[in-house]
Amino acid sequence: MANEINWFPGHMRKALNEMRERLKLVDIVYETCDCRIPFSSRNPELDKMIGDKPRIVILNKADLADPVKTSRWLAHFESIGVKAIAIEASHKKGIDKLYQMTEEILKAKLDSAAAKGRIGRPMRAIVVGCPNTGKSTLINALAGKKAAVTGDRPGVTKDFKWVTTPGRLELMDMAGVLWPRIATRRSSICLAMCGSVKDDISDIVSTAYDSMKMLIELYPGLMTNRYGVEIPDLTEADEFQDPYYDIFLAMGKKRGCVMSGGRVDEDRFARLLLNDFREGRIGRITLEVP
Repeated sequence: MANEINWFPGHMRKALNEMRERLKLVDIVYETCDCRIPFSSRNPELDKMIGDKPRIVILNKADLADPVKTSRWLAHFESIGVKAIAIEASHKKGIDKLYQMTEEILKAKLDSAAAKGRIGRPMRAIVVGCPNTGKSTLINALAGKKAAVTGDRPGVTKDFKWVTTPGRLELMDMAGVLWPRIATRRSSICLAMCGSVKDDISDIVSTAYDSMKMLIELYPGLMTNRYGVEIPDLTEADEFQDPYYDIFLAMGKKRGCVMSGGRVDEDRFARLLLNDFREGRIGRITLEVP
């Protein structure tokens, strides 16, 4: 995959600037990240913008992630004093607990408002995070209705709006925002694997190839089960050859991605592999640990 990718189109800088202003209107920040990549899918610029305002880090898509590693991430956030919760917004799992956490964090502010006669004052939250971390799905789950536009393409949420819920929570949605420079190439691959950047701004075959190598490194058994190809001992591979390419072709052939003449359709298999990962068909996978 190319090292220089235009991850940060102009509208994202505009969204970051707007976010600074809108943070003044809310009581708490819901920061969504992808439970499979809790490091790479958190925007480092948010820390500076949010400051001391209460925040809950929401590890979304927990149903796709390795539960053992999810527990490690939750313990990590607790150890550094950050409120965090793992949820499955698409299945509305963890939503009640998130609401309860919000009430506990804002209790002093709500009690103060009630003492001044503002009984039933709403709790106002802004939902922020990288593209495709499930912000709109979360809002819909909290609202109990389709209140925000959702999709599987990065940046589908456009302008902000207030969304009411059956309780006293009011939500502000914001477009998903990346940051100007990704810290490492590995983070770039992780973001591309999870769909936080558009497939059409990078070479999809290179993205899938790098993804396959990472998945073989972390979950060789799951890859063998899904694609029917035994993973050889790669520690003794010829330093002048890339053994992963043969594995990539073998997996493509096993999955029927073959063109006339017997050649593997690399583009077709690349899309299949990435979709398999994103939909959880390979298994429950987490690419990063604290």
